[in-house]
Amino acid sequence: MSAHQHGQHQHGHQHQHGHGQVPAADLDWDALAAHLEREAELRADAVTAAGQWLSGLAGDGTVRRVLDVGAGPGVIAQQLAAVLPAAEVVAVDRSAALLERARTRSGGRLGIQQADLPAEFDKLGEADLIWSGNAIHHLGDQQAALTALAGRLRPGGLLAVAESGLPPRFLPRDFGLGRPGFQARLDAAHEDGFAAMRAELPDATEEVEDWPAMLRRAGLEPSGTRTFLVDHPAPLARPFREYLHTQLVRRHDQLAEAIDPRDRATLEALIDEDAPTGILRRPDAFYLSAMTVHTGRRA
Repeated sequence: MSAHQHGQHQHGHQHQHGHGQVPAADLDWDALAAHLEREAELRADAVTAAGQWLSGLAGDGTVRRVLDVGAGPGVIAQQLAAVLPAAEVVAVDRSAALLERARTRSGGRLGIQQADLPAEFDKLGEADLIWSGNAIHHLGDQQAALTALAGRLRPGGLLAVAESGLPPRFLPRDFGLGRPGFQARLDAAHEDGFAAMRAELPDATEEVEDWPAMLRRAGLEPSGTRTFLVDHPAPLARPFREYLHTQLVRRHDQLAEAIDPRDRATLEALIDEDAPTGILRRPDAFYLSAMTVHTGRRA
């Protein structure tokens, strides 16, 4: 994972951020880490449920080493460590700053491994379980990345890839500003930007994103796909409102020129920190999404 990727996607962790490639020296790592931590906390119940499912798939007591590839500040790695207390859990990321935050927040429970992916897959060592949450789609050749990760598995080991799922919804279809259906139009503009981002990645390769088929091509036997709900009803807690506000500010930075002027005005009203119509103050704000995890087992 390169440093700029901690700013690129609404399809998942680090990681849900802009499409542009921000040089590492220009990133505000503390602000980014805080945003990623809020994002992971939003998904905590879903990740814990996924971890319990993976523990059952792997077989109790057989998971000795876990890699979280694209771990950022390590929140999800910590959740996996809680589900698998006997395992060594290693957070893997390009960013030394985020990995140091992972080490500190876990009290040393997590191992850390700095690696520039995909160039340094061979640095990771072997594992019984590899988790990658919304990181593969930031690598140009997704199939090659899966194949490389599959090569890090011990016999019988599991690769779990959290990709696809459903984009979040956080307001009613008609929430009293602008035209109804605002979020669907914002998602469509974001998808166009995301496709443009992927086209610019090194070794960019078009891929039909049939994840079980891709896991099979990586030499693994698909071992199940499950979707976990992320559900925080209104009224939304303040930290999650702050997460949404940051996301919407980034959408404005990315997409202001690409969306209809009426939708741009709606977006600007939502990010107004002082207005009652803003996401920080609205009583109708919620957060609803779905995280899909695809798994494959090494024979």
